[in-house]
Amino acid sequence: MSLTGFASPWWFLLLIVVGLVVAGYVYAMRARRRRVMRFSNLALLERVAPRSQGWTRHVPASLLIVSLILLTFALAGPTAEQKVPRNRATVMLVIDVSLSMEATDVEPTRLKAAQDAARSFAEGLTPGVNLGLISFAGTATVLVAPTTERDGVVHAIDNLKLAQSTATGEGIFAALQSVESFSSVVGGADGPPPARIVLMTDGKQTVPQDEYAPRGAFTAAGVAKQKDIPVTTISFGTSHGSVEIEGKEVPVEVDDASMREIARLSGGDFYKAATADELKQVYASLGEQIGYETKNVDASRPWVVLGTIVLIGAAGSSLFIGQRLP
Repeated sequence: MSLTGFASPWWFLLLIVVGLVVAGYVYAMRARRRRVMRFSNLALLERVAPRSQGWTRHVPASLLIVSLILLTFALAGPTAEQKVPRNRATVMLVIDVSLSMEATDVEPTRLKAAQDAARSFAEGLTPGVNLGLISFAGTATVLVAPTTERDGVVHAIDNLKLAQSTATGEGIFAALQSVESFSSVVGGADGPPPARIVLMTDGKQTVPQDEYAPRGAFTAAGVAKQKDIPVTTISFGTSHGSVEIEGKEVPVEVDDASMREIARLSGGDFYKAATADELKQVYASLGEQIGYETKNVDASRPWVVLGTIVLIGAAGSSLFIGQRLP
C-alpha cells in the first residue's frame, strides 16, 4: 500500500503513551528480577515460584505494543491515491463524416471502424459522465446533447451519414456551444462540470481553407483554450487512403500536423491512429482518463484489521502462556 499522507497526524501523539507503556513494562520486569534476587531461600523459591518461561513470556506484551502502534496509525487517518469514477463531467464526441471517411485503407472503411470504436467508447464510459455527439462535414450537427443515457448516443453513432467537405472549426464551435448550454443548466454551487471535446477526423479542413479564419479550426481551438475546454484530437487513417468521387480516384491523406496544432492550441492531447485496433486503443485510453480521476481516499481499514488481529493474538497468547489476560 502506498500512502500519500495522513488526515489526522496529531493522533501520532499517542505513540508517546505507547512508549511510556514499553518503558513501564521494562521497568516492571527489572523490578521483579530485583525482588527475586532478594529472596533469601532460593531453594524454597524454586519450589513455590513458577518455572521461568524464557523469552516466550514477553510475546503477549510485544503483540499488545504492536497492536497499539497499528491502531494509532489507523487513527491518524492514512490516505492513498485511488482511481475513482467521476461523478460529474461533460464530454462532446465530435466525429468527421466527410466523404474521405469512405476510404478503405482502414478495413472495412474509415467510417465503419470509427463507428465501432466510438460505440465501445460510449458504452464503456463511466455512468457519471455526460456524453454528447456531434457530426461534421460541410456543417456541424448536434446529434445528441450531453446526457448520461448511452442508448441515444450509440444509436446516433450507428446512423452516421457521409457528406461533402470538412468544416473542422464548425465541429469544435458546435461542441463549445453545446457544452456551454448544458453547463448553464446543470451548474450548481460547485460550478459547471469539467468538460472536454474529443475530435476525431481523417483529413484537412476544407471549409474555410484558412484554419485561422474566424470559423477555422485553429481559431476554434484558441476559443476552447480561453474557455478551459481542451480538445483531444485523434488523427485517423493512413497516408495512402483514397476515395472515388465522380468517377475519379481522389487521395485523402490524413493531416496529423493540423490535429496536433489543434490539440496544442486548446491545451488538449494528440493521438494518432492508423488502424481500427489503434483507434480502439486510443478510445480505451481516453475512457480511462475521462471516466476516472485520482483522489486521496481513506486507507485506514487495513491498519484497523491488522491491529485488531494482533490484539486478539496478544490476548490469546497471554491466556496460553500466562493463564491470564495481559
